[in-house]
Amino acid sequence: MGWGRVWRGTLAAMAVGLAMPAHSQTSAPAPHLADPLFDPAADAATRAHVDPLSVDTADFARARDPEQWRGLTVERIGLIDGAIGWRLWRIANRTRLSGPLWVIPHDDENASFAAALIAVRGWGGVVMAVDAGARDGGYAARFNQQGGAGPAVDPNRVFGSAQPAYTAAMLADRATANRLVVALHANARGYDPALPRCPGEPLVERGSGDISMALCTERMTPRRPHRRLWPFDDDDTLALIPHLTASAQPSPSWCERRLATANFNLVDEAVPFSDGSLSNYAALHGLAYVNFETRDRGNDGAGLVEGRTRLIAMVDRAMELCAPIPRLELRTRKR
Repeated sequence: MGWGRVWRGTLAAMAVGLAMPAHSQTSAPAPHLADPLFDPAADAATRAHVDPLSVDTADFARARDPEQWRGLTVERIGLIDGAIGWRLWRIANRTRLSGPLWVIPHDDENASFAAALIAVRGWGGVVMAVDAGARDGGYAARFNQQGGAGPAVDPNRVFGSAQPAYTAAMLADRATANRLVVALHANARGYDPALPRCPGEPLVERGSGDISMALCTERMTPRRPHRRLWPFDDDDTLALIPHLTASAQPSPSWCERRLATANFNLVDEAVPFSDGSLSNYAALHGLAYVNFETRDRGNDGAGLVEGRTRLIAMVDRAMELCAPIPRLELRTRKR
């Protein structure tokens, strides 16, 4: 069977499996939706293995040491979903393919890409990253500019029925294993002072962020640790765990209680309907998911290393606390 027929069948199945509640709905959230699992070979158009040392993008240019790629394979995936073209990178640990699915939706968050390379080497699995172009040092690289005459697209606001082929490609490696999905982010410092602060929180972290340990909204509820230790010594470094609003507490399916006991900065995200983010998709489809997030400290050497180091500190501590988990592709580190 050709890829075209497979892909058309995949999209037809997604029309049911990726349906999301509309934003205007106010009723109780639906139970977990069936999560469609896809053949990784059936992405839309192009798929090719590449030499990571020859890729001409800023993320790869910062990783020219061959040792950073030892044991890894890199594929470039191109697909068209409706009117929008996508360029994706798939980086797999060929000696330990089992492991988490590490997801980097924003190309401007460069500490996340650097951390993902370390994480996939140490803990196995697959990285899926969106490629916005050769240059990733500005805010424009946060968006997919491949929409022709239309507006730029935020890759973390179209998971689900808005971009079903893109969603399928990003999550295709869940077809081969029940993987923990780990999103890595490096976002704006502080928080927008126009957003609601938690009771008793002083306005000390003015910035432009919308996720912080100091912000309380209908969706976001932070849980501060008993002791505030590095890397959780700022309000922008945290682990976010989504859950359906019908649930009293976030799903304990992959050990959020242990993270709380270990003094993680935690944010519970209530999901009444999808805002198009991967965290919302995960909650609605019952996927084991966590988002590790830290402050974007810039693309210079010291700032990038600091952001990468904080992300890896969270990843390593969480994996050490939680692995192994029965029926989930999460194992102890390969020594």
